[in-house]
Amino acid sequence: MDVVHIFITTFCTTFGAVPVLFIRRLSHKGKDGLLALAAGIMVAASTYGLIPSALKLSNLFTLVAGILIGTFVLLILEIMIPHHDLEHHNDTNTNISLFIIAMALHNLPEGMSVGMSYASQYVNLGPVVSFAIGLQNFPEGFLIGLYLIIQNIRGWKMLGLVTFTALVEFSAGLAGVFFGQAFSGLVPYGLAFSAGAMLFIVYKELIPESHGDGNERISTLAFIMGFIVMIILTEQLR
Repeated sequence: MDVVHIFITTFCTTFGAVPVLFIRRLSHKGKDGLLALAAGIMVAASTYGLIPSALKLSNLFTLVAGILIGTFVLLILEIMIPHHDLEHHNDTNTNISLFIIAMALHNLPEGMSVGMSYASQYVNLGPVVSFAIGLQNFPEGFLIGLYLIIQNIRGWKMLGLVTFTALVEFSAGLAGVFFGQAFSGLVPYGLAFSAGAMLFIVYKELIPESHGDGNERISTLAFIMGFIVMIILTEQLR
């Protein structure tokens, strides 16, 4: 069942891109709101799910080490891989392959967090983290699909590229389960690593993008709503 749950969670990215097939234009305010909503969900998943669970399974040193490792890994990837802003980069000569690779790598910590959470000794942690990541995968898939449409990548080809990023997340989820079960001592590090990586993505990518077009107020409200909704839903699942 864990594999099924991981599959459903990761492929919410593809489901989120389906509406793009029928939308030709979305306002900056709408896109910024979706980005901020996803940011709020990810912060709640990290601070309300991953970090407390890592602490319960280990200690403060492990938590801090895992968060720092996750942060620095994402920082290195950010430096090594040419970066293209999701919303503000409109150059038609953009290398789509590099963009897709960057988004796929962005999904690695999300998949690992889901897999590690199912491998932990806390029965309810897997569904909570899986639900959180799946929920934020919807707007993420939508925005990736929208970017590709802007670059004249349409139809099934667009969905195929979005699905590729989901496959990377799915593979990372399976790897997370394997390593978590084979090396149980790595589970708290994996949870903390995922939290650090997700917080890096939120602060480095999602929040700046959602504030780039003068929609700071609506984005802030969307962030807070995403955070609150995720906490409420998490409590309902416990």
